[in-house]
Amino acid sequence: MGGPPEVAEWEVAVMHRAHVAPAGSCCRVTWMRLNHTDVDRGIAIYRAAMLPEMESIEGFCSASLLVDRKAGRACNTTTYDSREALEASRERSWTIRDAGIRDAGVDVLDVVECDLALAHLRLPELV
Repeated sequence: MGGPPEVAEWEVAVMHRAHVAPAGSCCRVTWMRLNHTDVDRGIAIYRAAMLPEMESIEGFCSASLLVDRKAGRACNTTTYDSREALEASRERSWTIRDAGIRDAGVDVLDVVECDLALAHLRLPELV
């Protein structure tokens, strides 16, 4: 992809699949910086408050939260059935994300929307 490979180990804090992602699925990836040492509190907020809200959005397939405690970073990926579902979810997703990041004490560094290229990770359900 034009640069040297980077290897990093991330903790799979939350992994939830409502259903298998069909062909044409798209993702919204949010990169965050953790502002405190209470990472477990942030994970609990994601699991208990944010995830049920995300799951209620039309076209939701799955969500994951990865955490790098040493580097103080986190990454949320939410997958939707289609590009149309992803686009229709933007406003509600912003509302959910704004409330969650405020409660969890994190800063959003970047948000990217992209096509889903690989949908077959072999991970257990972690909700």
